[in-house]
Amino acid sequence: MSRHIQITFDAHDPAALSTFWRDALGYVHPGPPGVEVPEGVDPLAVWDQFLERIGVPPQERNTKSAIEDPQGLGPRVFFQQVPEDKVAKNRVHLDVRAAPGLQGDERMAALEAECERLVALGGTRVERFEPEPPMSAGFIVMTDPEGNEFCLD
Repeated sequence: MSRHIQITFDAHDPAALSTFWRDALGYVHPGPPGVEVPEGVDPLAVWDQFLERIGVPPQERNTKSAIEDPQGLGPRVFFQQVPEDKVAKNRVHLDVRAAPGLQGDERMAALEAECERLVALGGTRVERFEPEPPMSAGFIVMTDPEGNEFCLD
């Protein structure tokens, strides 16, 4: 039997990092337990109101955040606040499939367009790797706003 997974990021600012990854992956922030989030309302604002209502002090309201695949297919991604800085290359990273089915120049153009979109959201471009058939179709290495490395491929 296969297992479902949750991906967990350590973060300085869970709300900001989860917002970057929400937009990068096309995910959503779920609402608080038992609370319906109206269409067009920011779920993070609803969370803040919920946490205030249950007595969570303001300094503890950005210690956790999560995003979910709105179709329920991909893994949940959880962000937890930690005090320490990231000091080395991450040993696990995400590959964001931004050009499925595309090859050659068309693929690399799609990756470049996605790279530009993610840079505008706060990501950083690191390096482009050209296609080297048959083993590599080409990819772009990036980092998220807190320096976690990932690839567009």
